[in-house]
Amino acid sequence: MSNLVDFRPVILAGGSGTRFWPRSRRARAKQVLALDGERSMLQQTMERLKPLAGLEKTWIITNEYLAHEIADQLPGLPAAQIVQEPVARNTAPACGLAAFLIERENPNAVLGVFPSDHVIGDEPRFLKALQKAIALAAATDNIVVLGIEPVRAETGYGYIETGDLTADGNALHVRRFTEKPNQNRAEEFVSAGNYYWNSGMFLWSARTLADAVREHLPETAPLLESIAAAYGTPQFDEVFRALYPKCENISVDYAVLEPRSAKGEHLSNLYCLPAEFSWNDLGSWASLYEYQHDTRLRGDPDGNVADSGGHLAIEATDNYIFSPKKFVALVGVENLVVVDTDDALLIVRRENSQDVGKIVKELAQSGRTDLI
Repeated sequence: MSNLVDFRPVILAGGSGTRFWPRSRRARAKQVLALDGERSMLQQTMERLKPLAGLEKTWIITNEYLAHEIADQLPGLPAAQIVQEPVARNTAPACGLAAFLIERENPNAVLGVFPSDHVIGDEPRFLKALQKAIALAAATDNIVVLGIEPVRAETGYGYIETGDLTADGNALHVRRFTEKPNQNRAEEFVSAGNYYWNSGMFLWSARTLADAVREHLPETAPLLESIAAAYGTPQFDEVFRALYPKCENISVDYAVLEPRSAKGEHLSNLYCLPAEFSWNDLGSWASLYEYQHDTRLRGDPDGNVADSGGHLAIEATDNYIFSPKKFVALVGVENLVVVDTDDALLIVRRENSQDVGKIVKELAQSGRTDLI
């Protein structure tokens, strides 16, 4: 990668992480929790990117509940680069706003979009892949996505159908993006051999993304440009709160990538760079259990994974336990998630852990805001 490339990471950290309740709350969402190790998911994301871009080049898109905690966790990050969305509007407005803000400083800067809650192994390989992706994104108006080779027919991820190799052999042309297919289609994709999971990590110049938003979201783009124009002025908060809720609530995948891929693989300037590093999207208690069990971080001989003040399992198998202050005894149970915090206790079967977010909705409807 050329030293002349101006690389600007944009970390998306605005989600509420409801599927990790009761540990995850509005002001302590998944991305600021230490789910895997002693540092938070956000801190680990930032550390991975530091060799290529310092804090002064990094932007965080979050919400008002998490901004203070993020500032505490990332000392040295300019406060003005922690952008607090007044309402959640999915990833297209968040990415678009970042593009318009950075475009005003340097339209040729390569903007990298990174979720704040992924686990990535073999960081030297990650950095090598990222350097290739930055160089490709810096060449004209290319859009690059890091693709993950699928290991199962997962219905919770988006898929990238790839075509021919580029002339240099470093990347693949993208034929099509497909968001969260049903089980049958997911199995077809995995069997085909030319599909990758969409990692949610994208690279493009600020101008390329800004122009794509102008093209594909013609009603939202002027709103975002007006917000970016007010950045750094006393009117910024007022303009942000007035205009951002009017933006379309849509993901960048649906808004930009799918329409672009419809142009055909040799016309869309969309490229997939297959990842050669391990990757895990910790989306639920079940996925955290699977990750820690598979990497043997905390597993016992009976498949129980515990982050607790001690536990005893008698004829109990394949359970996940989080109870740092209490001893937990399990007898004759299997495939449970047990999460104990100061004010709440969660018990759910592992296969139902995707439904934990429903608890948060019920609590909100019943007025128990103290628990969310």
